[in-house]
Amino acid sequence: MIVPLAQQIGSTPPEREIFSRWGWVEPHVWTARMLTTLEQGVEGGKWFRLFDKVFSERNLTVALQQVARNKGAPGVDHVTVHSFVEQFPEAIWDLSDRLKAGTYRPQPIRRVHIPKPGTTETRPLGIPTVRDRIVQAAIVNVIEPIFERDFAEHSYGFRPGRGCQEALDRVHERLFQGCVHVVDVDLKGYFDSIPHDRLMTRLREKIADGSVLRLIESFLKADILDEASRWTPETGAPQGAVLSPLLSNVYLDPLDHLLAHSGFEMVRYADDFVILCRTSEDAHAALELVRSWVTENGLTLHPTKTRIVDSRTEGFDFLGYHFCRWNRAPREKSVRKLKDALRAKTKRTAGFSLGHIVRNVNRILRGWYAYFWHGPTPLYAQLDVWLRQRLRALLRRRTKRNGRANGADQVRWPNAFFVDQGLFVLTTAREITRQSSRR
Repeated sequence: MIVPLAQQIGSTPPEREIFSRWGWVEPHVWTARMLTTLEQGVEGGKWFRLFDKVFSERNLTVALQQVARNKGAPGVDHVTVHSFVEQFPEAIWDLSDRLKAGTYRPQPIRRVHIPKPGTTETRPLGIPTVRDRIVQAAIVNVIEPIFERDFAEHSYGFRPGRGCQEALDRVHERLFQGCVHVVDVDLKGYFDSIPHDRLMTRLREKIADGSVLRLIESFLKADILDEASRWTPETGAPQGAVLSPLLSNVYLDPLDHLLAHSGFEMVRYADDFVILCRTSEDAHAALELVRSWVTENGLTLHPTKTRIVDSRTEGFDFLGYHFCRWNRAPREKSVRKLKDALRAKTKRTAGFSLGHIVRNVNRILRGWYAYFWHGPTPLYAQLDVWLRQRLRALLRRRTKRNGRANGADQVRWPNAFFVDQGLFVLTTAREITRQSSRR
C-alpha cells in the first residue's frame, strides 16, 4: 500500500505565499527557495543538477501514484499498474538505482490505432510500459515548472489550472468582441512529426543537465512496436506517453509568442488552435505567418482542414463544439458519439434491470453534459425524447410486444415514469444551469 505524501509547504509567510502561486508543483521536488529562483530567473537562464530530483525515491513514488490514478493499459511487457503497485516499494528502489547507475533503458512503445469519431481514419496511440510511464512522470514533475513559467497566456492544453472550458470561453469572448474572421489551423500528424533535434534544442535552452536531456532523448528514440513491425522513430513524441503533452507545448511555444508579438489573438489547446481576427486581411496575414513558421520548423499544415472562415456565415469546430456567429453548440460528431455510447447501453436485448441500465446511462449523460452544457435547449430536448423512446422500446420488448414504441407506450411509460427511475434529464439540467447563471 502506498501512503500519499503530505504536501510540505513552508511555515513562513513568504513560503506560503510562493506555494500559493505554485500550488500544483510537487513540494518535495520544488522547494520555496527553488521557486523563488524560478520566478526571479536562474543565473544564465539554464537549470543544472536536476537529475538527482528525477531519480529521487520520493519523486518516483509520487510518479507511481500519478500513473496509478490514470490507470491505462500495460505496455509490451504486459505488466499492469496493479501488478507494479504490488511490488512497491522494491520496484521503486530498483528503478531509482538503475537511473542513478545509468543502466536504465526505456522499453519499446506498444502502438495501437484507435478510431477517430465520425471518420474512417484512426489515430496512432503509443503505450509505454508502466515502468517507463513512472519515469516520464518523474521527469515532468521536475522540468514542467521551468517551462510553465514562460508559456504563452493563450495556450490551454495540458497545463496546470487550465483546460478546454477556459479555451472555449476565450474563443467565445473574442467572437463576441468582433474577431469573427477565424483561421482554423490543423497540423497534420503533429505528435508524430516533431523533429527530435529541434525539440532537444528547445529543451537545452533552459536545461543544462546532460543526464536529464539524455534520458528524455532516449524516450523519444524508443522503438515502436506495431503489430508485427518494429522500428526506431526519427521524429515525434507519441501520443499516450506521459512526456508528450509537455514536449508538444515546448515545441509550439515559440509560435505562440510569435503570434502574440505580431498582435494576433490565438487560442491553442495542444495541437488544436484557432486565430481570431477582426478582418479578412488580418486572417490571411496570420495564416501566412503560421505557414512560414510551420515550414521552417519541420511541420506540415493539413491542406484541406486548415482554412479561413467567416464565423458569421460558415462556422467552425473547436474542441468538440461548433461555433457559428456568437453561439456555440455541441458539434454533430459530438452528438453522434453520445448517441453511439447510449445505444450500446440501451439495446433491446440487454439483460440488465432497468435500474442498472439507467445508472449506466446516467454516468454517460452526466459526463457529456458536464462538458457540453453550452448549447440550445431544443438539442437537449431532442436527445431526451430520443433516449426515452429507446428505453420504451426496450420495455416494450420485455412485455412481449412487437414493433417499435408508439403513442400507447408513452401513456404506459410516461416521462414521469423515467424521472421516478432516476433518469438524468438533459433539459432539466440545462434549466438548472441557466437559473444558476442568472443568479
